[in-house]
Amino acid sequence: MGADRKLFTLVVTLITVSIILSYSLSAYVTLLFGVSEFHFVLRQSIFGFLSIGIMFILSQLDPDRYLKPIGFLLFFGSLFLMIGMPFFPESIVSEVGGAKRWIKVAGFSLAPVEFFKVGFVYFLAWSFSRKLGHHNGMGLANEFKRFLPYGVFFVMAMFIIAFLQKDLGQVVVLGLTLMFMLIFAGSSFKFFISIMASIFIAIFIFIITAEHRILRIKSWWAFAQNTVLSFFPESIAQKLRIPVEVEPYQIGHSLNAIHNGGFFGVGLGNGTFKLGFLSEVHTDFVLAGVAEEFGFVGVFFVVFIFMWMLQRIFKVANRTKDTTIYLFSIGIGLILAFSFMVNAYGISGITPIKGISVPFLSYGGSAMLGAAFGVGMVLMASKKAKMD
Repeated sequence: MGADRKLFTLVVTLITVSIILSYSLSAYVTLLFGVSEFHFVLRQSIFGFLSIGIMFILSQLDPDRYLKPIGFLLFFGSLFLMIGMPFFPESIVSEVGGAKRWIKVAGFSLAPVEFFKVGFVYFLAWSFSRKLGHHNGMGLANEFKRFLPYGVFFVMAMFIIAFLQKDLGQVVVLGLTLMFMLIFAGSSFKFFISIMASIFIAIFIFIITAEHRILRIKSWWAFAQNTVLSFFPESIAQKLRIPVEVEPYQIGHSLNAIHNGGFFGVGLGNGTFKLGFLSEVHTDFVLAGVAEEFGFVGVFFVVFIFMWMLQRIFKVANRTKDTTIYLFSIGIGLILAFSFMVNAYGISGITPIKGISVPFLSYGGSAMLGAAFGVGMVLMASKKAKMD
């Protein structure tokens, strides 16, 4: 039984769109950095072809033989790198804003956390399939005891990613994925709510212990408060309103770019907000760039392809009898879905910006390669599912 060709084709389509956007949306950045106009599109093309190659190679492998070792290699290998990065010399590790997130490899920078996410999902799927099952009325206390080792490990991972690497956005995505995987693994709804509350409390603690995160929250609230507080009585609204100390220009320009695109967009290469108004629009704000140059039609196309991709991934989970593959496919689908949602909500001002890229669409090699490993492993696993 072959791998899912439709899933492979959908991801290749997104990667192709990404390569086109990395050229169109990086026009100002190439001038700012004094590099060739083809600098970003060439680098994105390299990672795009590598990602396609990774997915194709993985799709040809036997899942019974290779899925487990690749999953554990990604998990333990990237975990080792993340723990060791603070101690690596600057010649190997890139430091930006006091955070060491990237390892230099042959002129490129790779972020181990992108590969850790895939390995983490596989580890949970493998372990949940062995240790967890339906709760069968076992009680909340016993469910917590069963979950305790996973909770301790997740807190350790949160510390590494949120404190040492200062990347709270990835913690949010991993936390949401963990919670929903617990439900699919057979945990009770009460336990799900309890874990969700615990994770939100932990994220709140991470926010208030870092000044740059507090400023980001204030910046977002300064932008969103008038809309939100309009639903509250004035006496309450006055107490919750804060002065606008930091102008949330990024969100403002993002919304203006979306509005400027209208229904059909201004055309490929004709966007104006990429010209210094919206910084690095080809990365975290790529959806705003799509909205301006291709309008509602372009955004609809991207969302349609992305949703179809998720449908194929979840179909693999639905059609397999292997519990590990079932949970792993769901986990990869959730990782991709939550990343897209966190980014989309951020650029539209619904939530604070988290610095999470759009899978297979934003410029950046690490995120694309990491997602390619995830989808490639799902393609490998699809050989054991009855796909059509």
